[in-house]
Amino acid sequence: MQKLDNYKKLICLALILTFIYVFCSPCFAEESIYVWSDSSEILDVNASLTNEESIQNDNLSDVESTKNDNSAQNDNLLGLESASAILIEQNTGQILYSHNIHEQLRPASVTKVMSILLIMEALDDGKIALTDNVPCSENASSMGGSQIWLDPRETLTVDEMLKAICVASANDCVVAMAEYIAGSEEAFVQMMNDKAKQLGMNDTTFKNCHGLDEDGHVTSSNDIALMSRELLTKHPSITKYTTIWTDSLRDGKSTLSNTNKLIRTYKGATGLKTGSTGLALYNLSASATRDNLSLIAVIMKAPSTKVRFAEATKLLDYGFNKFTFKSFGNKGDLIKTISVTKGSFDHVDVVLENNSGALIEKGKDSQLTQNINLPDSCAAKITAGQKLGEATFSLDGKILATVNLVAKNDVDKLNLFTMTKRVIYSWVDLLRAES
Repeated sequence: MQKLDNYKKLICLALILTFIYVFCSPCFAEESIYVWSDSSEILDVNASLTNEESIQNDNLSDVESTKNDNSAQNDNLLGLESASAILIEQNTGQILYSHNIHEQLRPASVTKVMSILLIMEALDDGKIALTDNVPCSENASSMGGSQIWLDPRETLTVDEMLKAICVASANDCVVAMAEYIAGSEEAFVQMMNDKAKQLGMNDTTFKNCHGLDEDGHVTSSNDIALMSRELLTKHPSITKYTTIWTDSLRDGKSTLSNTNKLIRTYKGATGLKTGSTGLALYNLSASATRDNLSLIAVIMKAPSTKVRFAEATKLLDYGFNKFTFKSFGNKGDLIKTISVTKGSFDHVDVVLENNSGALIEKGKDSQLTQNINLPDSCAAKITAGQKLGEATFSLDGKILATVNLVAKNDVDKLNLFTMTKRVIYSWVDLLRAES
């Protein structure tokens, strides 16, 4: 009996101590910082960052916001003959080379980048499907310029229309799609201008959806880069069409040949769109990916088709030779495990909230530094995804990227009931062992 009384006293004492611990003990979580200068210590993940979650900063305004960066104003160091040109990194939108990037010029069929973008958005929104049969109006069939000679009595699927637009730059098909989506070409053009405004394409006014010369139908190489980036980053499946070299429609009766010759000649080419008229001369939005680095080069008003492809190649080569994309880590990568006080678990894993990476000049990897700002411990309650710290990546003192460090899982806070239950169960087990 005396022994049982002693157990009861010990249980009471344990309950009192538990109460004091849960409600009175402070949290001693202090912040500490870890800095590594050796590049071998920097998170090195070789996964491609070309999907929708590729970069924490996923805002298309990057191209616009960096237009005044002195490093981007190259004063035509490459000696380009074209009236306007720009080279950007696709994921971040960073400008790598620029030449008269805000000069308003006629885009010709590069206009169709916006038309294709709206078609892809309609597909994603479920408003249309690739298997839908699209009719051809008299208006669509009467389009001049490049076309596949649609007949008002025939229909093609959305998939076939996209193929004809991306590969053969078919004016009749893009008008048919505009009418199918918006009810009229005019309504579709309004959608184009609304989207241009949304993307910050301040140099742009669309008058039609195909790009045939029309007074006031203008854009700039900067704006073409903006809409090209939006299309490629938000709808990467478009490259299924833009990388086709030759194909056919109508059971092989109509042959399609890509107007973008870089698809066949340039390693890693992914698109995107050519355009030319007597007034616009020769334009091109060219995209390519090599070793996880994706670039977009825009050429406007080149004097010849040979020059536009040569100068787009020169821009892309410049980018691939000078820059590399450094991945610092992927979403969910484990950074550290820290202790948790007053929690149902005594630790929590801390992971990257998003993919993180930055564009750097080749050969500067060894100068990268990683700064982890994270407390040694944290008090419960903690919820999955809760920000616990930050990781900052810098080069020559300049911050390249910052990514949140978040809790991988929930950790509930201990309360008097759960602590009491835990103590009681422990003593019951002890009593059973003694008996």
